[in-house]
Amino acid sequence: MSGNHENVNALLRDIPIPKMYRVRQIFDTARLEDPAAALREELNRPGIRERVKPGMSIAVTAGSRGIDNIVLILRETVRFLQEAGANPFIIPAMGSHGGATAEGQVAILESLGITIESVGCPIRATMEVVNLTHLADGTPVRMDRYAYEADGVVVVNRVKPHTGFRGRYESGLFKMMTVGLGKQKGAELTHGRGRLRMGETIEMCGNAYLDRAKILFGVATVENSFDKTWKLAALTPQEIREQEPELLLKARDLLPSLRLQYADVLVVDTMGKNISGTGMDTNITRSYTHGYGISREGRAKRIAVLDLTDESHGSAVGIGQADVTTQRMFEKIDFNTTYPNLLTSGGTDSAKIPMVLDNQRLAIQAAIKTSAGSDPEHVKLIRIRDTLHITEIEVSEAFIEEARKTEGLEVLEGPFELAFDENGNLF
Repeated sequence: MSGNHENVNALLRDIPIPKMYRVRQIFDTARLEDPAAALREELNRPGIRERVKPGMSIAVTAGSRGIDNIVLILRETVRFLQEAGANPFIIPAMGSHGGATAEGQVAILESLGITIESVGCPIRATMEVVNLTHLADGTPVRMDRYAYEADGVVVVNRVKPHTGFRGRYESGLFKMMTVGLGKQKGAELTHGRGRLRMGETIEMCGNAYLDRAKILFGVATVENSFDKTWKLAALTPQEIREQEPELLLKARDLLPSLRLQYADVLVVDTMGKNISGTGMDTNITRSYTHGYGISREGRAKRIAVLDLTDESHGSAVGIGQADVTTQRMFEKIDFNTTYPNLLTSGGTDSAKIPMVLDNQRLAIQAAIKTSAGSDPEHVKLIRIRDTLHITEIEVSEAFIEEARKTEGLEVLEGPFELAFDENGNLF
């Protein structure tokens, strides 16, 4: 993408960028004050403790998402198992992430703070799988070899609406079994049966795991609108079946959103795998590259993404949601890390490269210029840090009257100019 962009830059340099206001979105702040104590209470309740026997080797799943208190949750779960006389170990359970290699998946765990020292037990990583069973149509259901060979498995994950489909089970314990424990083959199976059938596939495979694998119990976490731990639940296999859909409904109620919609331009400072499996949470941006049973109503006309998080290790899955980006973002993309995820899922849209501009100012100007039907002098623009942090956002002058009238919004300061440095960047 290097070269002389003089003609492109000349077309954009006079496009006005509006003055902005800083606005606070007000969400419910309820959270667990002592998540460690709450988890210990759950783990020690009847139906959970008696499932653990002295001497058992037990695999505990750890995924690739930025889950609040994940190190604490894993450490407390490991400690509970050790106190019961078991020998727990952590396994990376994240489908094809980390370049679909054991080393790459361990690196992701380390970036999340999940290490032998922090959780208090070994970490065993492999991409090898064993055939667990078959679905009714003959499709094989596979399982991480270390988990399969263990005496039991504890499944840990956050329950949350999925970014690409709707179903009885979306992102949660069922998906952690199907895709996480299934490794690259599990992810390939889930996507290979078709995007329209993802909800059905996850439900079928999850039930197969609960029927055939040695699942001892699950630990489910639900987060509030600020991505802080709202609830922790230890669930028996039957309770996973019955209660995960209820937890999903609550998670959907708690999901934050951009209260101002129908923007001309949405500017996202950073995207990445540690933010969302799709780089940006499409439940917030409504920028679904595919979304079955999900409304796209309210999506911005143009989305500009300015940078990629270091924690993504070069994985730019989700960049296809953007309309424009920057040279800095483009140069951070590691295709050897990005493409395995897409080759596994069978999709290409979320890795398509948008228009690449020299700097952040030009990327924003390109988004404004191409937002068809909008008035460049009164453009409706929203800027967010990332989709995990939308409590304080910036909105343009054209939005300010609507912002003042919208329940749950508080105007903090403005107007002000966006402060670009000498290289045309905000940060």
